[in-house]
Amino acid sequence: MDFLLSGLAACGACVFTNPLEVVKTRMQLQGELQARGTYQRHYRNVFHAFFTIGKVDGLTALQKGLTPALIYQFLMNGIRLGTYGLAEAGGYLHTAEGALSPVRSAAAGALAGVLGAYLGSPIYMVKTHLQAQTATEIAVGHQYKHQVFPPQSWKVALAAAMVSGIVVVLAMTPFDVVSTRLYSQPTDGQGKGLMYRGILDALLQTARTEGLFGMYKGLGASYFRLGPHTILSLFFWDQLRFLYYKYTK
Repeated sequence: MDFLLSGLAACGACVFTNPLEVVKTRMQLQGELQARGTYQRHYRNVFHAFFTIGKVDGLTALQKGLTPALIYQFLMNGIRLGTYGLAEAGGYLHTAEGALSPVRSAAAGALAGVLGAYLGSPIYMVKTHLQAQTATEIAVGHQYKHQVFPPQSWKVALAAAMVSGIVVVLAMTPFDVVSTRLYSQPTDGQGKGLMYRGILDALLQTARTEGLFGMYKGLGASYFRLGPHTILSLFFWDQLRFLYYKYTK
């Protein structure tokens, strides 16, 4: 669970911080191996970089490389925090007397960080290439012409649905859990529920007895259902409309 929760938390944060990552990448590549004052400064500071990228490349360019950035964050933070959590749960961070060992904690943190960074490094490289891509007049660094998905590909919509699904699932899963339990609870002769009086009561009972994790049971299944369900629904809807108009007009 530590792997999943820490990875999802990092992905949620990444959606908001990725524009800063794009700006950082551009500014770090600007003037590469050139003496100060001998190259054109397309990005004078953070705020100017935001404005320039938005003006020349469009506002959506501030989210370049978001897909690999999310994968990287999920892998790196999921592995890093998840591995550290396993070490803590296994008692490896404490001495024989039960006291927390700073040395063991630092070693476990360093090992978990190295493992996460190593496994996430290939995705980070792809992210950097995509974030550096820009129009010729404000280009910095080497311009790789990668394309995550072909234009108009169904994969674009799928990826977008899976990314947006993170926020949707985090917000809706507690209510989905409650809905499932309300529908499945036993009833008396009048059809009145025997376990919950309503939505609020079900939420409170679940939170009190099972804690936060209880509110998010089935989180993984909900997430991986949402993206394909959305895409298939829209795909079938589009195809059915096409067939309807084709044979009725």
